[in-house]
Amino acid sequence: MPVIRTWQLTAGATAVGLALAAGAVAVAGPWDSGQRRAEREWAAGDRPPGGAPGPERPAPAPAPSAPAVLSPLGARAATAPADGKPGGLGEELAPLLDDPALGALRTASVVDATTGRRLYGKGEAEPMTPASTIKIATAAAALTALGPDHRIPTSVVASGRELTLVGGGDASLDRAMLRTLAERTARALRERKTGSVELAYDTSLYAGDPMHPIGVNGNLAPVTALMVDQGRIDAESRGSSERSDDPAGEAARTFARMLSERGVRITASPAPGRAADDARALAEVRSRPLSALVERMLTDSDNDIAESLARQTAVAGGRKASFAGAERAVREQLARLKVPLAGARFADGSGLDRKGRLPARLLTALLARSAEPGRPELRTVLTGLPVAGFNGTLESRYPGDSPGTGLIRAKTGTLTGVNTLSGTVAAPDGRLLAFAFLAGKTPARDPAQDALDRLASALAS
Repeated sequence: MPVIRTWQLTAGATAVGLALAAGAVAVAGPWDSGQRRAEREWAAGDRPPGGAPGPERPAPAPAPSAPAVLSPLGARAATAPADGKPGGLGEELAPLLDDPALGALRTASVVDATTGRRLYGKGEAEPMTPASTIKIATAAAALTALGPDHRIPTSVVASGRELTLVGGGDASLDRAMLRTLAERTARALRERKTGSVELAYDTSLYAGDPMHPIGVNGNLAPVTALMVDQGRIDAESRGSSERSDDPAGEAARTFARMLSERGVRITASPAPGRAADDARALAEVRSRPLSALVERMLTDSDNDIAESLARQTAVAGGRKASFAGAERAVREQLARLKVPLAGARFADGSGLDRKGRLPARLLTALLARSAEPGRPELRTVLTGLPVAGFNGTLESRYPGDSPGTGLIRAKTGTLTGVNTLSGTVAAPDGRLLAFAFLAGKTPARDPAQDALDRLASALAS
């Protein structure tokens, strides 16, 4: 493995940890959940997940020295004037924000994450199409509504010889988990001395049209309460790929085959239906904790999990689990956090819908809330963000000589003509800064992403 991955992750984790400590942010909560463990394992090994050799990178610049990171801990936090005042962030950021690659629309917000103090802003109250940075809001809403330990169930209930596979909305359900559910179901049927059954499947937890407004798209399956492998035709595929137009039916048929392999005779093809009123629980599997699902969603920009979490938020808030119900529920949960919601629209949970709108200051406010000592339930909003030059959607975006590599954690957002970046960075003075840079009408993706990366890197240098 190239040296960059180990020292820069270590330096970044150290700087971020010390910055949070300087701001009195407690480490209570799921700081050490799946994403952090995966990062340590990857940093210690020779290959990234999946077994493929990691890309070769140029040798990095020397790591930051300890005194540069530690000195602020014993001193009063440095201040940075906002906007374009001499010596302030504006003097450095304004020319970078004026890059033509960022198109005709661009806004920015930078705050001290541990105090919420505004350090720089340009149009930060103006609603913009956020693309996938809206997943920060989706994550914060779901964690506020349900807590980091919540697990999403997929269950089987029985009434006599009638079985119903009940979808709970777990978009992370895969064949291995479904196989476990089939084994538990078969065991329970053997104990009942039941050898043949009818099978139905229940998706009634969700309401409304399952098709996203963008229509059929390889980036997202129809949004249903029951799916396996995110409805992918090729279960091993990742990213954009062909999806089933009936993921719930496909999951039920796969489950029926698994039951048959375990000696259970299915007397008819699985059909949609509701569980009988007298049906009793037979078997169940549950997702990983919500904190781990949030980390996966943010790191990989997983659209299926994002839409699932928006609907889980609706269910928790007593709203219909539809696109419209999820939008209302997300807003209601974020209002509990007392963040600036004026102009915001949560048209979906993933950011694929261009009707979504967020001001930059809302994103930085959510990141600052997630760093507060009294809100450990939100901590995975920070830990799930991809690390520049290391993992997720930022793995290949920062070169080895970039000052932001290993020190920036940020959610990316990309639609045609829209490029966004929002996250945190460990500043040279030890503070943790939260930032959001949103650009619209961008002429080309790659130059816009490079310009956004330069803006974030400027905060680390």
